[in-house]
Formats: sequence, structure tokens, C-alpha cells
Amino acid sequence: MGGFFSQPPIAAATIAWAVVSTGARAQDAAASTADEEAAYTRVITERAERIVAQLGINDADKARRVRDLIAGQYRGLREIHDGRDAKLAEATRPTGDPAVAAAWTSAVGDQASLDEFALHRRFVAGLSAELTPKQLDQVKDGMTYGVVPITYSRYLELFPNLTDVEQAVIRANLLEAREFAMDAGSSEEKHGWFRKYKGRINNYLASAGYDMKQAERDWAARQRTNSGTPERSPEDL
Repeated sequence: MGGFFSQPPIAAATIAWAVVSTGARAQDAAASTADEEAAYTRVITERAERIVAQLGINDADKARRVRDLIAGQYRGLREIHDGRDAKLAEATRPTGDPAVAAAWTSAVGDQASLDEFALHRRFVAGLSAELTPKQLDQVKDGMTYGVVPITYSRYLELFPNLTDVEQAVIRANLLEAREFAMDAGSSEEKHGWFRKYKGRINNYLASAGYDMKQAERDWAARQRTNSGTPERSPEDL
């Protein structure tokens, strides 16, 4: 009779060990994945809790709902970015036609951007149902390292004579950058959005006759006059 039981003892044992070993590796992989997912859940939950702690929400149930919305946004973005990156990796494989690879890369990026936009709108709508406009701004700042208020304040320090219109243009650009930065997958990508928009702001100010280098020198002089040697320099805008 053929089959597994007709194999020589050593061969049968080898096959059995291979089956057991494969099963064990699969179990280890599943356990590792579960551990990684649990660790990721802890990270995004703690990150969301730190943001919520700054909002002054006295209702524990509401605070929990907002925390879950923020953590869910982080998870949703990760799923979009992981899916995008996996598809982009396929584009790096030899296809024989660079044009096909370029078209595929563009299509994947466009689809990811559409998915981010839809997720972003649902997220902001969910937060808006729970929070005041000020609290919503705080969440957005919390997800982007507070770059908007810090950078806006530094522009006002560098250029104390900005008109209301110029101040509004600066703030509008920073707020637009924040919307994109919220959906970025890494700190570097988030700051990249702000660098892009600060470049636009600087070009706008230059076209209005402002001299960035002179503004930095004037700022340093004001610091020396007010408090002696300055302890810090203005951010390289």
C-alpha cells in the first residue's frame, strides 16, 4: 500500500517533522503579527489620549469617543499607506516598459490620495460632531506637532509690521499645509508639507518687498535690546 505510511521510517519521520515545523513557523508568525498589532494599538491609543488630554473634555464617554476617532484615523492612514507602498513595490519590478511602471506608480499614488481625502473628510466630520471648533483645531495641531501656531508666531516676530491681509495669507497657507500633514505617514512627511508651504509664504513675502535676511537681523537686534544676548534664533523660515 502506497502513501505516507509506506515510506521508510526515516523518510516518514523527516516528512512528519517538516509538517510540524511548518505548522510551528506559521503559528510563530501569527503570534508575532498579533503581538505587533497589539503594540501598534497601544501606541496609537496612547498618542490619541495625549491629544485628548489637552482638550478639557469633562465627559468621559465623549473623551473616549474622540480618542477612538483619532486612533482609528491613525489606523486607517496606516492601512492606506501600507497598501500604497505594497503596490508601489510592484512597480519597481522589471516590466520591460518604463512607461508602464511610471503610469502604474502615478495611478497608485492618485488612488491613495483619493482614499486619504475620503478618510480625512469622515474623520473631520466625526470630530466636528463631538468638539468645538477650537478643540478641533487643537486635535489637528496635536497630530502635526503644533507647527501652525509655532510657525505663525515666529512669522509675526520676524515681521511685526505685517498687514492684516498678509497675516491672513500666512495663516491660510499654514492651515492648508496642516490638512495635508495630518494625513502624512511619518514625521518627515508631515514637516515636508510645512516646508513646501513655508516656501510659498516666503515667496509671497518677498514679492511684497520683505527681506527675510534683514528681518532675521532686525529680530536679533530687538532680542539684544530687550534681554541682552538672545538665547535662541528664529526658525529658518
